[in-house]
Amino acid sequence: MAAEQELNATSYIQHHLSFKVHSLADGGFWTLHVDSLVTGLILGVVATLLMWLVTRGASVGVPNKRQAFVELLFEFVDEQVKGIFHGNRGFIAPAALTVFVWVLLMNAMDFLPADIMAWILEHVFHQHEFRFVPTADVNTTFALSLSVLFLMIYFSIAVKGLGGWIHELFCAPFGAHPLLWPFNFLFNLVEYVSKPLSHSLRLFGNIYAGEIIFLLLWLWAATSLSGAFFGAILGIGWSIFHILIVVLQAYIFMMLTIVYISMAHESH
Repeated sequence: MAAEQELNATSYIQHHLSFKVHSLADGGFWTLHVDSLVTGLILGVVATLLMWLVTRGASVGVPNKRQAFVELLFEFVDEQVKGIFHGNRGFIAPAALTVFVWVLLMNAMDFLPADIMAWILEHVFHQHEFRFVPTADVNTTFALSLSVLFLMIYFSIAVKGLGGWIHELFCAPFGAHPLLWPFNFLFNLVEYVSKPLSHSLRLFGNIYAGEIIFLLLWLWAATSLSGAFFGAILGIGWSIFHILIVVLQAYIFMMLTIVYISMAHESH
């Protein structure tokens, strides 16, 4: 009986953590997580439409509640950028706001009830495997962090020129002597690799852990009447605490994006 319960619990968690995949070749690297791509794309469009609707309805007079909230949010993000980045904020401030809103919406999908959504997918859309939290997929967070890395390289070349960027790559921080070039390059390579790794894994780890805790609480709630009671109480408590995690991780991802792009404008 214990083995059967363990198998059922394992199957339950594996079911909710299985991706809807589509292989472009023979699996491996060219395997797409369709659920993460579709959900992330839809939420990106939703975030863009929300910001467009607010700006479209903006007025120079007394703002309504929606406009006041968005203006407050934008001013908050702009102040964060201003404290770190001392150049022209025409691109980086809107980009930071977009990153924050998009990641926040993707993180917030963790609040959808897993079993209810699974039932709807299975009985309405006939989909047995579909995950609604794109940031609980390391492929999504790594893709976002790689986008920031490409922006870093672009701005570094735009500010310093291609020759200046290559010179910094091989001549900083230890010096310009030819014997030091390999050490400088390895040092900078480690820095370029570590940034997207830490950037992506921090967001993924926190959201994935939150998803696992929700599943464990629902499993406990299914064991008995007392389990349902305590599972519901702890589920409510964890949901309230998870609001802080969802917002905080979006904020941290945005702040690291600002910091990394700001560092691309600086010279060693």
